[in-house]
Amino acid sequence: MSPSAGVTRSTLRQQIADALRDEVLAGRLPPGREFTVKQIAEQYGVSATPVREALFDLSAQGLLASDQHRGFQVREFTVADYRAMAEARALVVEGLFRDPAERVAVRPEGLASIRRRAAEAVRAAKGGDLDVLIGYDLRFWRELGQFVLNPYIADFLTRLRVQAWVFAVHRLRRDGMDENVLWFGHEELVEAIARGDREQVHAEMRSYYGHALAWADRLEVREAEGNAEANAIGNAEGSADGPLGPGSAIPPESPGHCA
Repeated sequence: MSPSAGVTRSTLRQQIADALRDEVLAGRLPPGREFTVKQIAEQYGVSATPVREALFDLSAQGLLASDQHRGFQVREFTVADYRAMAEARALVVEGLFRDPAERVAVRPEGLASIRRRAAEAVRAAKGGDLDVLIGYDLRFWRELGQFVLNPYIADFLTRLRVQAWVFAVHRLRRDGMDENVLWFGHEELVEAIARGDREQVHAEMRSYYGHALAWADRLEVREAEGNAEANAIGNAEGSADGPLGPGSAIPPESPGHCA
Protein backbone atom coordinates (compact mmCIF):
# COMPACT_ATOMS: atom_id res chain seq x y z
CA MET A 1 0.00 0.00 0.00
CA SER A 2 1.32 3.44 -0.89
CA PRO A 3 1.48 6.16 1.81
CA SER A 4 -1.23 8.15 0.02
CA ALA A 5 -3.52 5.11 0.00
CA GLY A 6 -3.05 4.71 3.73
CA VAL A 7 -3.91 8.35 4.35
CA THR A 8 -6.97 8.10 2.11
CA ARG A 9 -8.28 5.04 3.92
CA SER A 10 -7.63 6.61 7.32
CA THR A 11 -9.45 9.77 6.27
CA LEU A 12 -12.36 7.75 4.89
CA ARG A 13 -12.54 5.76 8.12
CA GLN A 14 -12.81 9.00 10.12
CA GLN A 15 -15.39 10.47 7.73
CA ILE A 16 -17.59 7.40 8.04
CA ALA A 17 -17.24 7.36 11.83
CA ASP A 18 -18.13 11.08 11.98
CA ALA A 19 -21.13 10.61 9.67
CA LEU A 20 -22.51 7.70 11.68
CA ARG A 21 -21.93 9.53 14.97
CA ASP A 22 -23.91 12.45 13.57
CA GLU A 23 -26.71 10.08 12.54
CA VAL A 24 -26.86 8.66 16.07
CA LEU A 25 -26.76 12.10 17.71
CA ALA A 26 -29.51 13.34 15.40
CA GLY A 27 -31.67 10.40 16.41
CA ARG A 28 -31.87 9.04 12.88
CA LEU A 29 -30.15 5.85 14.07
CA PRO A 30 -32.18 5.10 17.21
CA PRO A 31 -31.06 2.94 20.14
CA GLY A 32 -31.23 -0.74 19.31
CA ARG A 33 -31.02 -0.18 15.55
CA GLU A 34 -29.02 -3.03 14.02
CA PHE A 35 -26.89 -2.93 10.87
CA THR A 36 -23.99 -4.74 9.25
CA VAL A 37 -20.71 -3.64 7.70
CA LYS A 38 -22.10 -4.58 4.30
CA GLN A 39 -25.18 -2.37 4.70
CA ILE A 40 -23.14 0.67 5.70
CA ALA A 41 -20.59 0.07 2.94
CA GLU A 42 -23.37 -0.07 0.35
CA GLN A 43 -25.03 3.02 1.81
CA TYR A 44 -21.85 5.09 1.46
CA GLY A 45 -20.57 3.38 -1.67
CA VAL A 46 -17.23 2.37 -0.17
CA SER A 47 -15.35 -0.83 0.58
CA ALA A 48 -15.93 -2.82 3.75
CA THR A 49 -12.52 -2.19 5.34
CA PRO A 50 -12.86 1.51 6.33
CA VAL A 51 -16.46 0.88 7.38
CA ARG A 52 -15.46 -1.98 9.65
CA GLU A 53 -12.70 0.16 11.18
CA ALA A 54 -15.09 3.08 11.70
CA LEU A 55 -17.65 0.85 13.39
CA PHE A 56 -15.05 -0.60 15.71
CA ASP A 57 -13.92 2.95 16.53
CA LEU A 58 -17.49 3.88 17.51
CA SER A 59 -17.80 0.67 19.52
CA ALA A 60 -14.62 1.59 21.42
CA GLN A 61 -16.21 4.97 22.18
CA GLY A 62 -19.22 3.20 23.69
CA LEU A 63 -21.72 4.32 21.03
CA LEU A 64 -22.22 0.95 19.36
CA ALA A 65 -22.48 -2.61 20.61
CA SER A 66 -21.06 -5.35 18.41
CA ASP A 67 -22.01 -8.99 18.04
CA GLN A 68 -20.03 -11.48 16.02
CA HIS A 69 -23.15 -12.91 14.39
CA ARG A 70 -25.63 -10.00 14.31
CA GLY A 71 -23.32 -7.13 13.40
CA PHE A 72 -23.60 -3.79 15.17
CA GLN A 73 -26.34 -1.89 16.92
CA VAL A 74 -26.70 1.54 18.45
CA ARG A 75 -26.16 1.16 22.16
CA GLU A 76 -29.15 1.64 24.42
CA PHE A 77 -28.21 3.64 27.51
CA THR A 78 -30.46 3.39 30.57
CA VAL A 79 -31.33 6.06 33.12
CA ALA A 80 -28.88 4.35 35.47
CA ASP A 81 -26.18 4.68 32.79
CA TYR A 82 -26.95 8.38 32.40
CA ARG A 83 -26.84 8.93 36.15
CA ALA A 84 -23.45 7.20 36.28
CA MET A 85 -22.16 9.38 33.41
CA ALA A 86 -23.16 12.54 35.28
CA GLU A 87 -21.55 11.30 38.48
CA ALA A 88 -18.31 10.37 36.69
CA ARG A 89 -18.04 13.76 34.99
CA ALA A 90 -18.73 15.55 38.27
CA LEU A 91 -16.04 13.64 40.12
CA VAL A 92 -13.43 14.18 37.40
CA VAL A 93 -14.13 17.91 36.98
CA GLU A 94 -14.12 18.44 40.75
CA GLY A 95 -10.70 16.78 40.86
CA LEU A 96 -9.41 18.94 38.03
CA PHE A 97 -10.33 22.15 39.81
CA ARG A 98 -9.22 21.05 43.25
CA ASP A 99 -5.75 22.26 42.29
CA PRO A 100 -6.24 23.79 38.82
CA ALA A 101 -2.73 25.19 38.55
CA GLU A 102 -1.39 21.66 38.11
CA ARG A 103 -4.16 20.26 35.93
CA VAL A 104 -5.69 23.11 33.90
CA ALA A 105 -3.99 25.73 31.73
CA VAL A 106 -6.40 28.41 30.50
CA ARG A 107 -5.20 29.93 27.25
CA PRO A 108 -6.68 33.43 26.78
CA GLU A 109 -6.50 33.12 22.98
CA GLY A 110 -8.90 30.19 23.14
CA LEU A 111 -11.56 31.94 25.19
CA ALA A 112 -13.09 33.96 22.34
CA SER A 113 -14.06 30.82 20.43
CA ILE A 114 -15.41 29.13 23.57
CA ARG A 115 -17.51 32.21 24.38
CA ARG A 116 -19.06 32.02 20.90
CA ARG A 117 -19.82 28.31 21.36
CA ALA A 118 -21.39 29.08 24.74
CA ALA A 119 -23.60 31.85 23.37
CA GLU A 120 -24.77 29.71 20.43
CA ALA A 121 -25.48 26.72 22.69
CA VAL A 122 -27.62 28.84 25.02
CA ARG A 123 -29.44 30.44 22.08
CA ALA A 124 -30.20 27.02 20.57
CA ALA A 125 -31.33 25.63 23.94
CA LYS A 126 -33.73 28.52 24.54
CA GLY A 127 -34.96 28.27 20.95
CA GLY A 128 -35.57 24.53 21.18
CA ASP A 129 -33.23 23.70 18.27
CA LEU A 130 -31.88 20.37 19.42
CA ASP A 131 -29.60 19.62 16.46
CA VAL A 132 -27.86 22.99 16.71
CA LEU A 133 -27.66 22.70 20.50
CA ILE A 134 -25.92 19.32 20.36
CA GLY A 135 -23.35 20.57 17.86
CA TYR A 136 -22.44 23.70 19.80
CA ASP A 137 -22.59 22.00 23.19
CA LEU A 138 -20.14 19.30 22.09
CA ARG A 139 -17.79 21.91 20.59
CA PHE A 140 -18.03 23.98 23.77
CA TRP A 141 -17.00 21.10 26.03
CA ARG A 142 -14.38 19.82 23.59
CA GLU A 143 -12.69 23.23 23.40
CA LEU A 144 -12.85 23.61 27.17
CA GLY A 145 -11.24 20.18 27.37
CA GLN A 146 -8.22 21.53 25.51
CA PHE A 147 -7.35 23.47 28.68
CA VAL A 148 -6.99 20.18 30.56
CA LEU A 149 -3.32 19.24 30.71
CA ASN A 150 -3.96 15.49 30.80
CA PRO A 151 -5.18 14.47 27.31
CA TYR A 152 -6.58 11.15 28.58
CA ILE A 153 -8.87 12.99 30.99
CA ALA A 154 -9.95 15.40 28.24
CA ASP A 155 -10.75 12.50 25.91
CA PHE A 156 -12.67 10.69 28.67
CA LEU A 157 -14.83 13.75 29.37
CA THR A 158 -15.58 14.24 25.67
CA ARG A 159 -16.65 10.61 25.28
CA LEU A 160 -18.93 10.83 28.29
CA ARG A 161 -20.56 13.95 26.89
CA VAL A 162 -21.21 12.27 23.53
CA GLN A 163 -22.66 9.21 25.29
CA ALA A 164 -24.90 11.45 27.39
CA TRP A 165 -26.31 13.02 24.22
CA VAL A 166 -26.90 9.58 22.70
CA PHE A 167 -28.95 8.78 25.79
CA ALA A 168 -30.79 12.10 25.74
CA VAL A 169 -31.57 12.84 22.11
CA HIS A 170 -34.53 10.54 21.45
CA ARG A 171 -36.01 11.27 24.88
CA LEU A 172 -35.83 15.02 24.26
CA ARG A 173 -37.45 14.60 20.84
CA ARG A 174 -40.21 12.60 22.48
CA ASP A 175 -40.80 14.80 25.54
CA GLY A 176 -39.67 18.23 24.38
CA MET A 177 -37.14 20.60 25.92
CA ASP A 178 -37.49 23.25 28.61
CA GLU A 179 -35.53 24.88 31.42
CA ASN A 180 -36.29 21.94 33.71
CA VAL A 181 -34.29 19.66 31.42
CA LEU A 182 -31.69 21.84 29.72
CA TRP A 183 -28.87 23.71 31.39
CA PHE A 184 -28.19 27.28 30.25
CA GLY A 185 -25.03 28.01 32.25
CA HIS A 186 -22.42 27.73 29.48
CA GLU A 187 -21.61 31.46 29.49
CA GLU A 188 -21.41 31.73 33.29
CA LEU A 189 -19.08 28.73 33.41
CA VAL A 190 -16.64 30.04 30.81
CA GLU A 191 -16.48 33.45 32.50
CA ALA A 192 -15.76 31.82 35.88
CA ILE A 193 -12.95 29.82 34.26
CA ALA A 194 -11.60 32.96 32.58
CA ARG A 195 -11.48 34.76 35.95
CA GLY A 196 -9.89 31.78 37.66
CA ASP A 197 -12.81 31.79 40.11
CA ARG A 198 -12.59 28.22 41.38
CA GLU A 199 -15.58 28.49 43.73
CA GLN A 200 -17.82 29.81 40.97
CA VAL A 201 -16.63 27.06 38.63
CA HIS A 202 -17.71 24.50 41.23
CA ALA A 203 -21.04 26.28 41.67
CA GLU A 204 -21.75 26.24 37.93
CA MET A 205 -20.79 22.60 37.64
CA ARG A 206 -23.03 21.71 40.59
CA SER A 207 -25.86 23.45 38.75
CA TYR A 208 -25.03 21.50 35.61
CA TYR A 209 -25.03 18.11 37.33
CA GLY A 210 -28.05 19.04 39.42
CA HIS A 211 -30.04 19.53 36.22
CA ALA A 212 -28.84 16.20 34.85
CA LEU A 213 -29.68 14.25 38.00
CA ALA A 214 -33.06 15.92 38.49
CA TRP A 215 -33.98 14.97 34.92
CA ALA A 216 -32.78 11.42 35.57
CA ASP A 217 -35.06 11.25 38.64
CA ARG A 218 -38.09 12.36 36.59
CA LEU A 219 -37.28 9.92 33.80
CA GLU A 220 -36.91 7.09 36.31
CA VAL A 221 -40.36 7.80 37.76
CA ARG A 222 -41.93 8.13 34.31
CA GLU A 223 -40.39 4.92 33.00
CA ALA A 224 -41.37 3.02 36.15
CA GLU A 225 -44.95 4.23 35.73
CA GLY A 226 -44.88 3.24 32.07
CA ASN A 227 -43.63 -0.25 32.92
CA ALA A 228 -46.28 -0.66 35.60
CA GLU A 229 -49.00 0.42 33.18
CA ALA A 230 -47.73 -1.97 30.51
CA ASN A 231 -47.65 -4.83 33.01
CA ALA A 232 -51.17 -4.04 34.17
CA ILE A 233 -52.46 -4.07 30.60
CA GLY A 234 -50.63 -7.34 29.91
CA ASN A 235 -52.06 -8.94 33.07
CA ALA A 236 -55.58 -7.78 32.20
CA GLU A 237 -55.32 -9.20 28.70
CA GLY A 238 -53.93 -12.46 30.06
CA SER A 239 -56.80 -12.79 32.54
CA ALA A 240 -59.39 -12.12 29.85
CA ASP A 241 -57.97 -14.54 27.32
CA GLY A 242 -56.93 -17.38 29.61
CA PRO A 243 -53.43 -18.81 30.00
CA LEU A 244 -53.29 -20.14 26.45
CA GLY A 245 -54.40 -16.99 24.69
CA PRO A 246 -57.67 -15.80 23.09
CA GLY A 247 -60.32 -18.50 22.77
CA SER A 248 -58.03 -21.15 24.20
CA ALA A 249 -60.11 -22.40 27.12
CA ILE A 250 -60.24 -26.23 26.98
CA PRO A 251 -63.82 -27.58 26.86
CA PRO A 252 -64.74 -30.41 29.27
CA GLU A 253 -64.86 -32.97 26.47
CA SER A 254 -61.32 -32.23 25.32
CA PRO A 255 -58.69 -34.90 25.85
CA GLY A 256 -56.59 -34.29 28.89
CA HIS A 257 -59.24 -32.34 30.79
CA CYS A 258 -59.74 -33.50 34.36
CA ALA A 259 -63.25 -33.09 35.79
